[in-house]
Amino acid sequence: MNELEINKRKTFGIVSHPDAGKTTLTEKLLLFGGAIQVAGAVKSNKIKKSATSDFMEIEKQRGISVATSVMAFDYKDLKVNILDTPGHEDFAEDTYRTLTAVDSVIVVIDAAKGVESQTEKLVKVCRMRNTPIIVFVNKLDREGKDAFDLLDEIESKLDIQVTPLSWPIGMGQHFKGVFSIFEKNLKLFKPHGKQDEEDTIEIASVNDPLLEKIVGIQDAKTLKEEVKLISEVYPAFEREDYLLGMISPVFFGSAINNFGVRELLDCFIQIAPQPLPRQAEERIIEPNEAGFSGFVFKIHANMDPNHRDRIAFLRICSGVFHRNTNYLHVRQNRKLKFSNPTSFMAAKKTIVEEAFPGDVIGLYDSGNFKIGDTLTEGEVLHFKGIPRFSPEMFRYVNNVDPLKTKQLAKGLDQLMDEGVAQLFTKEFDGRKLIGTVGALQFDVIQYRLLHEYGASVQFEPVNLYKACWISAEKDSDLQAFLQRRKRDLAKDKSGKWVYLAESPWALKLLQENNPEITFHFISEFE
Repeated sequence: MNELEINKRKTFGIVSHPDAGKTTLTEKLLLFGGAIQVAGAVKSNKIKKSATSDFMEIEKQRGISVATSVMAFDYKDLKVNILDTPGHEDFAEDTYRTLTAVDSVIVVIDAAKGVESQTEKLVKVCRMRNTPIIVFVNKLDREGKDAFDLLDEIESKLDIQVTPLSWPIGMGQHFKGVFSIFEKNLKLFKPHGKQDEEDTIEIASVNDPLLEKIVGIQDAKTLKEEVKLISEVYPAFEREDYLLGMISPVFFGSAINNFGVRELLDCFIQIAPQPLPRQAEERIIEPNEAGFSGFVFKIHANMDPNHRDRIAFLRICSGVFHRNTNYLHVRQNRKLKFSNPTSFMAAKKTIVEEAFPGDVIGLYDSGNFKIGDTLTEGEVLHFKGIPRFSPEMFRYVNNVDPLKTKQLAKGLDQLMDEGVAQLFTKEFDGRKLIGTVGALQFDVIQYRLLHEYGASVQFEPVNLYKACWISAEKDSDLQAFLQRRKRDLAKDKSGKWVYLAESPWALKLLQENNPEITFHFISEFE
């Protein structure tokens, strides 16, 4: 039974630069899965002018996704789990961690803007893990770059080998549709957002005489030439190469018009991997093992502001998770059981009795979990590759209302457990510093402290270049260094020593003068 359930699951993430149309694509996929009923719910007043996957107030105000949402839907007897990730670069760290919980990704690229910086960074993380990638070139209903130029740009900037599985006929005002190389048929574009079945015309090949009648002689001629060129220049699609991360299929479409989305989804469910093995420090965990295991890759406080709940997102790696069953919390070395584990359709939650490898469930948490924690049936396992990055922006935290000191401490504690930012306490004077990867996170922290915990803070700028973790082979070397550099040291939330460097030059000099000390710029959670 377990094997059958594993084979039914496809868990993937959608990544892109802001404004490439990622949230729209997510919503159209949910529409095909019947998970939402309203096409264009992004624009619908019924859902407070916000997309189904954006549920935090500050996201609605700014129109950006800052928290990773998890959405599940059924499609053609399969269970598809989407992890929607923040596109905004200030929240890249959240996205990097989410990528540890997926088995494949879809990268969305704006046809007019091409490959943008944030996409490059995120794809680099996928490449490090050899995660299978499908590319969706979006917004073909607007004027954009030439399709071949886009493919060249994708290959050179993202360092991936591509093979088109669909090809556009025209673009912008002259966009007539897409020829599906994968399914060998023609999809005609009508800007109504319905993508009805009657818009699909079966043609045996681009040499079918029917093609000229439908799209005109000139467009038919261009399509024939381009499809011939594709077969000569790009490798034929092999699923094995895709699963190894060696080749990435490319699809073209327009998510806002719901065009090209069904082809993407139909191909995805055929080729995308089922739940994959996961590397733990102790051994490799296979999904079809009998023993349950899973890891927490995200924590979100106050998803429902009325209930002050805190939810830990758990990716199941092996075995079957059962409700009301005792599981070992490895870091705390104690048993916990969960009476109301939930599955998600964006902000809508339902209680689950059991969950299988590939599934992501939410566990209500009263403060037991940190990102990277492992739950098992008893085996001691530590899953690898859940990074914490060296922050590059820093502010001192000043409490505006001393009567709310308790609330501030609780709020900071919980938000840091979520991985929104990192908290450092200076050794010299005990002042608290927040370090982030991007400036927007300070706004989010300030907003959430006030609205969720009733604590007011002001941030005071501090001139620092980087915070890096330090270690030494000999404890005596570390102690001597700590004694010498007291003013520049702090401890992170888990009590690890951190060096606060004022400038690249100061850090370089320190590294040269203290070869016995190792400076770390990424720290994996213990």
